[in-house]
Amino acid sequence: MMPLPGREAAPRRPVRSGPPPRQAPPRQAPPRQAPPRPAGPPPRQTLSRRRRRWNPGKVLLSLLMVFVLFVAGVWVYLEFSINRIDALPEYEGRPAAAEGTNWLIVGSDSRAGLDPEDEARLSTGDTGGQRTDTIMLAHLPDNDTPPILLSLPRDSRVPIPGHGTNKINAAFSFGGAALLVRTVEQATGLRIDHYAEIGFGGFAAIVDAIGGVEMDIPEEMHDSMTGVTIPAGRQELDGAQALGFVRMRYSSATPRSDLDRVANQRKFIGALVSEMSGPGTLLNPFHLFPLLSTAPDALTMDTGDHLHNLVGLAWAMRGISSGGVVTGTVPVTSGSAERWDKAKAQQLFKALRTDQPVPDSLIVN
Repeated sequence: MMPLPGREAAPRRPVRSGPPPRQAPPRQAPPRQAPPRPAGPPPRQTLSRRRRRWNPGKVLLSLLMVFVLFVAGVWVYLEFSINRIDALPEYEGRPAAAEGTNWLIVGSDSRAGLDPEDEARLSTGDTGGQRTDTIMLAHLPDNDTPPILLSLPRDSRVPIPGHGTNKINAAFSFGGAALLVRTVEQATGLRIDHYAEIGFGGFAAIVDAIGGVEMDIPEEMHDSMTGVTIPAGRQELDGAQALGFVRMRYSSATPRSDLDRVANQRKFIGALVSEMSGPGTLLNPFHLFPLLSTAPDALTMDTGDHLHNLVGLAWAMRGISSGGVVTGTVPVTSGSAERWDKAKAQQLFKALRTDQPVPDSLIVN
């Protein structure tokens, strides 16, 4: 092909054979380096994060968990440490369960664990056998009727299965707790659901553990039998004085003998429950821990009873001092603790079986 006139043919670029030429990689910017951290305390953001690890909410939660674990440990310790006996065995003719819950509370004259020095300090004397100084029936209703704490005088003459008619406290000497429970059930027609017992030493130890119990003694009390003297006035009774107070009946201050004694027992139980459940005991480690270490050895319960049953009883009885619990003695004849007024007693026990209010005329104060 001939080139056009006036134009010169452009020179051809030589054709290269082989792979294309390598190209240099693109240049990358160098990585940015953080400026050096200035010397001194860490920034506020770091401090705030560290503080949030132990904020007040977490501290309170930790303390709550420690408290719950402590309460659970104490509960388990008490549950498995309290003494237990078979006090409520079944027998033919036992009263059927009725309304409410019935406790038999017994203060025995057991001297178990007491050495001669303790017996002298507590003025226990020597009865030559184990009997009961205190017998109380606590009825906790299922409705809004007030609870009742009823004393059964120890000299009450009732039929004792297999032993004829005798003083009710002799049943404990003849056959222990089981025979006493059966005697009370047959005499009252009430089924006993729970049993609690405390001896001389245990009673005094509990009172001493909480630092004594405050009582107002209207007049000086001197027991000619034991020699115990308690001055008049408001005072803290220690274990030995408290034991003398609840046992005293040979004194000018107790002209009704056993009837006055059981009335004093109910007063003291009310003061004791108030003291044990108050902040002065529960929030004071010098009272709380001695109480927790003393209670298991001092108390005896039925094999079927548990700690929550005992707590329920204490909660129901907390109103004794304030009048929230009806207290009294089973009706007796002619002011004697030995003979029950059978007609009134049966009305009283029927009211308890049906959770009906108890008229004042059916109990002795």
